[in-house]
Amino acid sequence: MSQPVRVRFAPSPTGPLHIGGVRTALFNYLFAKKHNGTFYLRIEDTDQNRFVPGAEAYIFEALEWLGISPDETVGKNEKFGPYRQSERKAMYRQYAEQLIQTGWAYYAFDTAQALDAHRKQHEAEGKTFIYNWHNREKLDTSLVLSADQIQNRIDAGQDYVIRFKTPVNETLHLHDIIRGDIQFDTNLLDDKVLFKSDGMPTYHLANIVDDHLMETSHVIRGEEWLPSLPLHHLLYKAFGWQAPEFAHLPLILKPIGNGKLSKRDGDKMGFPVFPLEWKTEEGTSSGYREKGYVPEAVINFLALLGWNDGTDQEIFSLEELVQKFDLNRVHKAGAKFDPEKNKWFNHHYLMLQDNASLAKSFAVILQEKGYNASEGKLTQLVSLIKERANFVSEFWEMSDFFFVAPNIYDEKATKNWNADTAELMSEIITVINNIADFSSQNIETIVKEWISAREIGMGKIMQPLRLSLVGALKGPHLFDIIEWIGKEETTQRIQKAIETL
Repeated sequence: MSQPVRVRFAPSPTGPLHIGGVRTALFNYLFAKKHNGTFYLRIEDTDQNRFVPGAEAYIFEALEWLGISPDETVGKNEKFGPYRQSERKAMYRQYAEQLIQTGWAYYAFDTAQALDAHRKQHEAEGKTFIYNWHNREKLDTSLVLSADQIQNRIDAGQDYVIRFKTPVNETLHLHDIIRGDIQFDTNLLDDKVLFKSDGMPTYHLANIVDDHLMETSHVIRGEEWLPSLPLHHLLYKAFGWQAPEFAHLPLILKPIGNGKLSKRDGDKMGFPVFPLEWKTEEGTSSGYREKGYVPEAVINFLALLGWNDGTDQEIFSLEELVQKFDLNRVHKAGAKFDPEKNKWFNHHYLMLQDNASLAKSFAVILQEKGYNASEGKLTQLVSLIKERANFVSEFWEMSDFFFVAPNIYDEKATKNWNADTAELMSEIITVINNIADFSSQNIETIVKEWISAREIGMGKIMQPLRLSLVGALKGPHLFDIIEWIGKEETTQRIQKAIETL
């Protein structure tokens, strides 16, 4: 690549960061690291009406939790600062005025009421009102005013915006890394507002100016920005600047049906669409972190939404993703979000975690429920149950019988319990009470030897024994349960089952 790779993630602080935005940040991060480049974050907060307190801090915390923090941003390596657009606003006017001087833009003095009247008139005639080449000289613009008339209006404090003057009768031949060659007819484009009457630039102007001044080499962004590509290309041309290379990522689609993944889909199907929990007066939106997902699983899952390395490999560390990532292998078509696959990834990374660290997380849940166990015992318990879990939050449901003796017994499992069963369970109590080495393996050996000596079918003992201890025919290896709860608790539970059943 001819110039150093510099890519950016440029979110607006208008609420929590959607998982689609996270994937955009991830792909920018991977591309930068793959090419020994720089990944920077710019806060695009020019739309003050939509600014939400706390949203900016949320963005930084989310990226840090995921392990893809930017190299440059607000308060960090501010080589091209400021990194908040609201703190750069003084510079944008000069660029808007420059475009007027070079004939690429014009003042528009139309009032909101006048524009609304034009729209309604067009609707009445069955047309769509577009502010562009075919009517801009019929509207209230500087294109039909003398220099003195323009200055008098500005001096009088009349509101105006600055609009881009889109060329007429041109076909733009543009290239996108993911989508290939694309054509746009300039006659179909509208003259976008670049500078608003409140003295703030629109997204289009600020975005192009900042990407140029911050030496952005590649713009990797969502598919929803593809319609803005011709305007952005023309703005680079108007300023006489070299445009970066563009790559528009595919949409993340709903798990069921068509359309873009939304918060409503997550609420309906019970999965988060935000990396972290987001609280408002209206309520709380769940986050991946609070739901018990580990960041490695979220990163791995998101990387494969719209990209693959050309093999069947599904498990990638962040380092492997950096090594293998290639924009040429990003798909054009939207990628369906699969909540179950997301859980599958989390299960995989949960299995890789150290049992002792998982035990510490589980200890917090236990304390909330009024139970505790030594670190060693809890680490042992985690090793017995984690294979069936996707989240630490599931540990309690899978292991509550380790802490609480059953009060009720699975109805289907009790059908084969009879007088003979109670007698055999009483004998088992004696067998267990006489075991000195109370390790799982030794307990299993002695009990099975007793079963063989009594010439009883294994199922006649093992099933009712499990039912006595657990309350159902579920759980990890039976003799691991017996070792963990101990001799006294084991015999008490068996005796309780005899009396109850």
